[in-house]
Amino acid sequence: MSIHEVFMPALSSTMTEGKIVSWVKSPGDKVEKGETVVVVESDKADMDVESFYEGYLAQILVPAGESTTVGSAIAYIAETEAEIATAKSLASSGGATTPATSAPQPIAATASVGTPTSASQNGSNHREGRVVVSPRARKLAKELKVDLNTLKGSGPYGRIVAEDVEAVANQGKQPTVKPVAPAPSTPTIIPVTPASAPVPVATNAVPGQITPLTTFQNAVVRNMVATLSVPVFRVGYTITTDGLDKLYKQIKSKGVTMTALLAKAVAVTLQKHPLINASYSDQGIVYHSDINISVAVAMDDGGLITPVLKNADLVDIYSLSRTWKSLVERARSKQLQPDEYNSGTFTLSNLGMFGVDTFDAILPPGQGSILAIGASRPQVVATADGLFGVRQQMQVNITSDHRMIYGAHAAAFLQDLAQLIETNPQSLTL
Repeated sequence: MSIHEVFMPALSSTMTEGKIVSWVKSPGDKVEKGETVVVVESDKADMDVESFYEGYLAQILVPAGESTTVGSAIAYIAETEAEIATAKSLASSGGATTPATSAPQPIAATASVGTPTSASQNGSNHREGRVVVSPRARKLAKELKVDLNTLKGSGPYGRIVAEDVEAVANQGKQPTVKPVAPAPSTPTIIPVTPASAPVPVATNAVPGQITPLTTFQNAVVRNMVATLSVPVFRVGYTITTDGLDKLYKQIKSKGVTMTALLAKAVAVTLQKHPLINASYSDQGIVYHSDINISVAVAMDDGGLITPVLKNADLVDIYSLSRTWKSLVERARSKQLQPDEYNSGTFTLSNLGMFGVDTFDAILPPGQGSILAIGASRPQVVATADGLFGVRQQMQVNITSDHRMIYGAHAAAFLQDLAQLIETNPQSLTL
């Protein structure tokens, strides 16, 4: 008998449970080796999952919308149509099968945590003759009658996404001209009122009822609980942002974001403070070779994700801003690859857009520090000549792992960060 159990895969090193987003195949459908069978929601993203076997999807054990632990059986694949009925009877009796292979691995993530195949590395979306397509893009292509074989994917590792299909379908159509909003006369790091900031809303909130946590929210819970055992301390600092505001006004029209500017400033400062960019381990202090800045982003439907700006100290500010825009868009649609949200060495958490003056951030697991950034506001200050003046200032608070970082280390880092932002912000564009 050649009936294989399909197991819930571990799509990341921290994943303990997965949720079935949708089944691409239905019971009775033919399944080719390497073909996408199911879409699984991991801690932070939706991932296409492929079959290691050729045969027929005989029985689905975990329907769409339900969750199960990693390693649990979620379906049966039969090698022949004649064995489908046998697989169904096994499912109804709760029996297990013995896979035909000695080390069964019935499904694998389309974009795995490990090193991509050579086709993925060069951006091709055709893997060994197959087209790697997101389920939404495949459905859209069918509706719009677009041939997927003619497309080049712009998604992670060359995967075809819905935007690629829409771009081809819209060719030849009159583009919609969107009105261009006039540029503000003065630079703003944060809106004047908190109400103008996008507020994440739990769309499934029902008064008087208990709403189960999403996969994203459960992942945040696990991470936050894990940090409770770490001894931390916090240091605050006031930074004048007049120079940064002026620079932002000059280059905002070129697509530069304030998030990218702050990440760049932090990354450049970390070059002088490798200990702040390090992390603690039982073997000692781990000094990272790269400076990868994670930036906390709240998801609209609950949870938190930290897209990573890799090598932020080396990438120019314009490329960094484009990368950030892409990361946020793909984070919102749950299309980030694990390496794009779990490879950070230092984290920024910015609540300034909500009008928050100051707050304390919780240290993420596996990192040495996180910087909390408040709103930039006009403040009356005493000038060097003994007079009074108005300056734009923001409060920042760093939370650090006290097992390896001490107060003087954190203070020196904040001092250098302030000096860069206040006296030489133009260097961030070099």
